[in-house]
This record gives sequence, structure tokens and C-alpha cells, in this order.
Amino acid sequence: MSGARKPVVEVRRSQRRRRTVSAYREGERVVVLIPDQFSRAEESEWVDRMLARLAAREGRLARSDAELLERAARLIDLYLAEHGTQAVPASVRWVTNQNGRWGSCTPADRTIRISHRLQDMPEWVLDYVLLHELAHLIVPSHNAEFWTLVGRYPRTERARGYLEGVAAVGGTPSD
Repeated sequence: MSGARKPVVEVRRSQRRRRTVSAYREGERVVVLIPDQFSRAEESEWVDRMLARLAAREGRLARSDAELLERAARLIDLYLAEHGTQAVPASVRWVTNQNGRWGSCTPADRTIRISHRLQDMPEWVLDYVLLHELAHLIVPSHNAEFWTLVGRYPRTERARGYLEGVAAVGGTPSD
């Protein structure tokens, strides 16, 4: 009917957990953490409740490619306006195959790809990564001119620190 399939759910019971229930995605599965003393009926009720909460959260966080392009246009106006069309990408899109970097830019065809891992990060972090990739349309390398352009974003250092922290915890590069 709707075409949406129910995710694989793994329930993990904990003797230390007394009242709280939580859920998170782990790859393609949803892990639901519940107290060990919950009955099967309570487990079923909480699994349904947590799947609904997770779906609602993910729905709120889902950002479209069109929204990315709009965000890029706003950043160009704020920080790269004097570069005119040189700073304008042909496309900006979310990708799920970039687990080793936050974003990438191909200046030759003016395309920018942003890792889906940024979708639930603060907007100011996403703005930093987007501006970083937009700056590559003007200066392909990471030279002083490039960093001067990126440094126009007032939260550059904060965003870099945030991404370095995420990388340290998650084990991914912080480029």
C-alpha cells in the first residue's frame, strides 16, 4: 500500500535500565533499549512508540537537495557575492556514499556533494561545510586564498572544532 517497509528492530534489554526507553538507528536496523523487567506487551507497545518517535524525528531532519541549493545561494550572497557566477554550483546534493569526508566539490563540472551524516548536525556546521565546498569553486586547492574565503564565515573555527570532535568519537576523517 504505502510502499514503506518496517525496519528490522533489535530489542536490547538491560537489567540496569529502570524506566527509560531509547531508540537509535544502527545501519539498516533500529535498536530499542528497554528495561529488562518489561513484559512482552510493554515491549511491543514501546517498540511501536519509539519507531513512531524516530520516524517523526527523521522527518523533521530530512533536508532536500533543493533546500541545500537554496542554502548555498544564501551563503554565496553573504560571503562570496563579489565572485558572481564563479561561486554558483551547477548542483548541490546529499549523498550517502561519503563516509570518509563531510563534503566534496568537483570544480570542473561545478558539482557539490554533502555527506548525509551532516543532516542531523546543527545548521551552522552544515553552513560551514557548504561554504567550504563553495569556496573550492573559486579556489580548488586549500591554499591561503581558499582559507581566507572560508574564514569569512564567522563560525568557521567553531564548526571545524565540532567536526573534529565528531570525527574523534566516530572515527571518521575531519576534512
